[in-house]
Amino acid sequence: MCADVADFDTDIPTLRRILAECRTIAVVGLSAQWHRPSNFAAKYMQEHGYRVIPVNPGYPEVLGETCYPNLEAIPFPVDMVDCFRAASEILPLARSAVAIGAKVLWMQLGVINLEAAAFAREHGLDVVIDRCVKIEHARLFGGLNFVGVNTRVISAKRPRFVAN
Repeated sequence: MCADVADFDTDIPTLRRILAECRTIAVVGLSAQWHRPSNFAAKYMQEHGYRVIPVNPGYPEVLGETCYPNLEAIPFPVDMVDCFRAASEILPLARSAVAIGAKVLWMQLGVINLEAAAFAREHGLDVVIDRCVKIEHARLFGGLNFVGVNTRVISAKRPRFVAN
């Protein structure tokens, strides 16, 4: 197992590839309350052409999509598993992500579980740790640089975003 978060640092080209290719996102811990970070991020991703699949046993529906009690209950393929759960709950989610054939395990800001990250990577998943999918999308595709945010991306032109 890797012993350091730096071993899982995700570079800009990899983040761009993940966000361009992964169009179906299962959001584990998605809340129906509009002011929660999970709802805000998921709604943003919906508005940018992604299919967001809520995973939360507490709701029948969130953001107009059927809510599932767990990843295994989703009856169609999922590209990314986006985790809004405590770090201690991520290893079982990593196992589930592998079991359903997801391509990416994404741990939100403040969520770091190196054991889960190593497990997912060993099973062929891309892993993103301690980053927000909404922030990364806005930084790389959404124009944050136009409002004065230093995105650490230097380019003469905006990257082409291809929606599937």
